[in-house]
Amino acid sequence: MNRILSWTCRPLLLAIVCVLSLSVARAAELPNILWITCEDTGPELGCYGDRYAQTPNLDRLAEKSLRYLRAWSNAPVCAPARTTIISGVYPTCLGAEHMRSEVRMPEFMKMYPQLLRERGYYCTNNSKEDYNLTKPGQVWDDSSGKAHWKTRQPGQPFFAIFNITVTHESQIRVRPHTLVHDPAQAPLPAYHPDTPEVRHDWAQYYDKVTEMDTQAGQRLKELEEAGLADDTIIFFYGDHGSGMPRSKRWPYDSGLHVPLIVHVPDKFRELAPKDYQPGGATGRLVAFVDLAPTLLSLAGVKPPEWMQGHAFLGRFEAPPQKYLFGFRGRMDERYDMVRSVRNERYLYVRNYMPHLIYGQYLNYMFQTPTTQVWKKLYDEGKLQPPQTFFWEPKAAEELYDLQADPDEVHNLVGSAEHQGVLEELRRAHREHVLAVRDVGFLSEAEMHRRAGETTLYEFGHDRQRYPLEKILDMAQRATARDAGAVDDLRAALRDADSGVRYWAAQGLLIRGRAGVTAAADELQAALKDESPTVRIIAARALGQYGGPADLKAALAVLEELASPQKNGAYASILALNAIDALGDNAAPLQAMLKDLPQQDRAAPGRANGYVSRLLEEIAGVKPAKPAAKPKRAKAKKAA
Repeated sequence: MNRILSWTCRPLLLAIVCVLSLSVARAAELPNILWITCEDTGPELGCYGDRYAQTPNLDRLAEKSLRYLRAWSNAPVCAPARTTIISGVYPTCLGAEHMRSEVRMPEFMKMYPQLLRERGYYCTNNSKEDYNLTKPGQVWDDSSGKAHWKTRQPGQPFFAIFNITVTHESQIRVRPHTLVHDPAQAPLPAYHPDTPEVRHDWAQYYDKVTEMDTQAGQRLKELEEAGLADDTIIFFYGDHGSGMPRSKRWPYDSGLHVPLIVHVPDKFRELAPKDYQPGGATGRLVAFVDLAPTLLSLAGVKPPEWMQGHAFLGRFEAPPQKYLFGFRGRMDERYDMVRSVRNERYLYVRNYMPHLIYGQYLNYMFQTPTTQVWKKLYDEGKLQPPQTFFWEPKAAEELYDLQADPDEVHNLVGSAEHQGVLEELRRAHREHVLAVRDVGFLSEAEMHRRAGETTLYEFGHDRQRYPLEKILDMAQRATARDAGAVDDLRAALRDADSGVRYWAAQGLLIRGRAGVTAAADELQAALKDESPTVRIIAARALGQYGGPADLKAALAVLEELASPQKNGAYASILALNAIDALGDNAAPLQAMLKDLPQQDRAAPGRANGYVSRLLEEIAGVKPAKPAAKPKRAKAKKAA
């Protein structure tokens, strides 16, 4: 009987052995992948030609690796940048461009670690997640301060991230700090004033970069000592530009340009690009949106069609791209909307809220000594261009020659000899917006209101519900400051689409008193619009530039929409920004603001914290303790 069982079971046992053997063989063919990342660090490294920097460990890594000279983070601040990486999709089409928002992905999407785990990888994330997306189930095998590749199964390939936080913006301003780098030698960009505070901050930033380099060296040494260096592809990059003001949070090259060093050991050299050369450099345009498809390509997995990035390594390497795209949405408590695009040499910036100054007051940014002294000197009239630009309203369009003007202070939009490249990048910007279905052309409150239970991505791809072409046309007309467009803007306030009406109201606000006076009747009617966003922008326009009766009506609308409890946190943030912009005109609302609820219990992410920051800034209200959130209901299936 035992002999019969042994013979009948033998095919099954052989099959199991074959499957296990194939699994082991497949695992042996897969590279380990180690990511060493750091925060708020541009290409201020010795291996990138910065003579002030002291980065011996990363310089040694670069000697045997490929340096990418034109790598972009897509977003100039952490959470949207990480959102781009984890999804392989532009946050502007997910509705996730705004700082510390939290939105759902469509059910057909997964985060890249889930796809790597399906391939057999052990995936760990050490230090931080910080996505603007709700995680669709289990993403990591371990995501914690203890996460490490050492805890994988024997022989299992790993993907591991170690994120170094010592370079974060908050560490630049820690005092006391004994400087190692000589502040007198610190390289200052043309837009920063030359003061002791600014020099100290830049020197301290470089000190922190050196500390980061030491920690990165420890991770590299650990891999060597484990005997895994020959089996592991290594990436090093920063999550966006430096934490200094006008780098972090700005989709200029100064805020988006990051170091990216990739080491491919000889064993896996077939996965390297054709231009890979140890110690070499490439001018290929790559961005964070490309990282997820690149990881899958290295693992032998074809990137899914819904990913918008392009693999630049591995079996499914895509052709080099001609452009990189950046964006800026709400930064903490302040709304803004900027899009940027660069080719190999030029950067184009489209400011969709040009009436706002670059350096809007942000509680967090103003904790940096450089920000404080810079603004103080501007207010005292002690600065000259280009150091004045940050505190003034924006141009609708900007164009910079990154080769001749790396600090991006000489706007070439009016240059006759640059009209060809201007038109090229304008066209690239428009084509990109339409291709990815950028939902940021609705306000944050309005995109959620209109999408309802549908994910913002799927809403944005429904051309009936979201006529982006028409909305984009109006946004570009509204923000161009063309005085001749006022009649068109007045007519657009009666359009059937709330997005068109929103940009019509913005366009009149941008034109100031002349635009508001010419369209006073239409703006008064807009105070009763079914869209809270349109009502708020109309109220801001009339409150700033209308007569006494206009102001009274505007304040009534803003008072009605200021409560996050009644209107949601995003509408509240927009209304409070409008109240702040009215200055003394909003004095009658001070008593209301002091008693205003600070919590929208349904708000995701940190939205309530931004309501509190605005109330503290506008009315001196102390932030309330966060209310306990209700248990999140199970998400309904997207329509």
